[in-house]
Amino acid sequence: MPEPFVAYLRVYEPLSSFEPPLREEVEAAVERGTVDPFDAGQWEQQLWLRSQLAAPPRLLPGENAKGEVQGLGGVLVLEPEDVPTAPAATVGPGTLVCPLDVRGRAAAALVGFLGDAEIPLRTAALADSAETARSRAGAVVSELAGGAVHVLSSTWTVPLPWFVVVDPTERCVFTEPGRRRVCWRVAMADARRRVARAHSVAKQSIGEDGPTKILKETGRWLERFHPHSAVELDYGGLVQLMTPADLEADTSAEDVHAIVDAMESDDAEEVAARYEQLRDFWAEFAAREQHN
Repeated sequence: MPEPFVAYLRVYEPLSSFEPPLREEVEAAVERGTVDPFDAGQWEQQLWLRSQLAAPPRLLPGENAKGEVQGLGGVLVLEPEDVPTAPAATVGPGTLVCPLDVRGRAAAALVGFLGDAEIPLRTAALADSAETARSRAGAVVSELAGGAVHVLSSTWTVPLPWFVVVDPTERCVFTEPGRRRVCWRVAMADARRRVARAHSVAKQSIGEDGPTKILKETGRWLERFHPHSAVELDYGGLVQLMTPADLEADTSAEDVHAIVDAMESDDAEEVAARYEQLRDFWAEFAAREQHN
């Protein structure tokens, strides 16, 4: 089974920053064994499939038939020395941890599905009634009120405002036999600074909607975490759709940063040219989503 065609924006917090009793749960998850970042998408997919194939099916992954939580779940780890930083930024100390938060993310996605899907689709997809599912998923989402999920995900494409977070020159391409991983890593302080600047420029240039709204929401999300955290933009399963030539031609991060600079200097021609380049690159992947 192929890895899900999903890209991720993740936050890794210092282990010491988690408050008890969550810290003990995170430490126990690390001791049990962390998820291989190459396998994160498939790990999440398999966790969900097991929840749906159980008898009776679970509404959300990571819980039993009664809706009770069954442990924290998987975690990813990162060391501070693997995160490029600007001179004024600090990452750590010690190991950085990203709980995958699959149950909370699934609950949020389910609330969105129940709000958007037509009644026949909701009925076919859910063993429980829609109201029961909405109530249970909403309760899980409300548990996140004091914190935030550590992972945002996007199917089939990367939201272009996410590229604002990273330094275009710091892209990492990791390879293992038969598979690749493409990601950027950045200190939280650098990520917040870039998002704040891009949001200010976009608000002045194109108003409050569209990319500006995404930048505002991304900035608010980043503020929920420890200031010495790290942020990772990971192409995840999208690399399965990319040839080596595609990766060589991919200048998405450079183009997005150039658009912000061009907006700031009122260079409409540069904005248009860079946006057209981005549209052309990602159009192929958008078309595959349509075909599926």
